[in-house]
Amino acid sequence: MRMKVISASVVFLLAACDQGATQPAAATTPEVGIVTLKSEPVTLLTQLPGRTTAVKTAEVRPQVSGVIQKLLFTEGGEVKAGQPLYQIDPATYQAAYDKAHATWQNDAGVAKRYQPLAAAHAISQQTYDDAVAAEREAKADVESAKVNLDYTLVKAPITGHISRSLVTEGALVTSGQTDYLATIQQLNPVYVDVSESSTDLLRLRKALADGKLEKVGDNAAAVKLTLEDGSTYEQQGKLAFSEVNVDEATGSVVLRAVFPNPHNELLPGMYVHASFPQGVQQQGIMVPQEAIMHDSKGQPYVYVVKADDSVEQRSVTTGEMIQARWLITRGLNSGEKVVVNGLQSVHSGSKVKTVAANVNDTPSADSVSLTMTDPSAQ
Repeated sequence: MRMKVISASVVFLLAACDQGATQPAAATTPEVGIVTLKSEPVTLLTQLPGRTTAVKTAEVRPQVSGVIQKLLFTEGGEVKAGQPLYQIDPATYQAAYDKAHATWQNDAGVAKRYQPLAAAHAISQQTYDDAVAAEREAKADVESAKVNLDYTLVKAPITGHISRSLVTEGALVTSGQTDYLATIQQLNPVYVDVSESSTDLLRLRKALADGKLEKVGDNAAAVKLTLEDGSTYEQQGKLAFSEVNVDEATGSVVLRAVFPNPHNELLPGMYVHASFPQGVQQQGIMVPQEAIMHDSKGQPYVYVVKADDSVEQRSVTTGEMIQARWLITRGLNSGEKVVVNGLQSVHSGSKVKTVAANVNDTPSADSVSLTMTDPSAQ
């Protein structure tokens, strides 16, 4: 009897376990973070790499030969146009000037004495003319000797920032030598030269002609600069000109911008990125980069939450990237809800519970630069 009771208990427990194992667990609806899209004006900025260039560069060279006696400037400092930089030994040039000046005085005296004699026909007119010519030639020799004497004091041809000196006191320099003594560069303002592909330029012009983009306003020529360390240059520049010819080797055109440089922060040869405003898309759709997924073929897509809280996978076409957001050129409309957080728990056709997305960075479209990267090309 006792064995029957135990057997009955075992059967009951097994039946209870089997019933619990076959009972389905309660399904839970995943929670996802979404953003509701809205159209907004987007200023398209082409960000191009370039180099800074001095507005003016002068190589200081001697105009006469001689030994450097003195350096009259501070290396690495600012110099003014006409400021003395080097003193070349003037002794021989001073002697040449004194000799030429004495000859001129003598010839001038002779010509003066011959004038009344020629008027009285006491000497021939030819003799008087030769005396006058000799005086004028002597005067020209004086002026030439004075120029050479002045050249012994080497002066700055332009105002700017001077380099270190490549010669020292006691060095012999010669007129017309190929090696310069120092360089002077004018750094305020400074040029920034960048190259834009002719393909991008044609695409931009076509978009403007088709009405897909609108021209920027009066601030069209404003240019912003990003330095080598990633920081933004405080001063705003302006577009000076663009080349009208395409470089056959690179297929690009040169754009030149001018930036104020009051503190000499920009030095010639620095690698920078310049942002040029090129058009405005009035009905731009921006999506956080976290929302963009890629299929097995590398094509971008997003998950859209429909009115019944079901999820739809939607293929999109992306344009430029604005820091943390992509410009969507096709596939999405204003007012639609796009999944940003919780993408790993959704699939096409599933039901979801929506909350506001936690987006790290969604800057204003008209205050940032665009890169030329396109995820659809990946």
